[in-house]
Amino acid sequence: QVQLVESGGGLVQAGGSLRLSCVVSGSGFSINNMGWYRQAPGKQRELVAAIASGGSTNYADSVKGRFTISRDNAKRTVYLQMNSLKPEDTAVYYCNADLFLGCPTGTCLYDYWGQGTQVTVSS
Repeated sequence: QVQLVESGGGLVQAGGSLRLSCVVSGSGFSINNMGWYRQAPGKQRELVAAIASGGSTNYADSVKGRFTISRDNAKRTVYLQMNSLKPEDTAVYYCNADLFLGCPTGTCLYDYWGQGTQVTVSS
């Protein structure tokens, strides 16, 4: 069974840093793109950062220059280093991964989500 398990959230003061990690567990798959999304109370879930299998990245304008996404394919892990945190970064952060898995037609691409980890930035 495939699972995405996040860690690293917490409470931090404005200007501080946190590092989120997300491990993909299970077997019988290969990982394509990975990313981090966030959802603040009363708002829609939004993309924070994404990293392709080849390593190319893209970021939301609001986090450019402050957040860095990276991945370790051997560990099946994606990271989000968050620096210079602001109160508006407060949200539940979700890990996302696109996985190639066997299916009746051969190999299919599936979208998986972690359970979310709370990040709270105090002013």
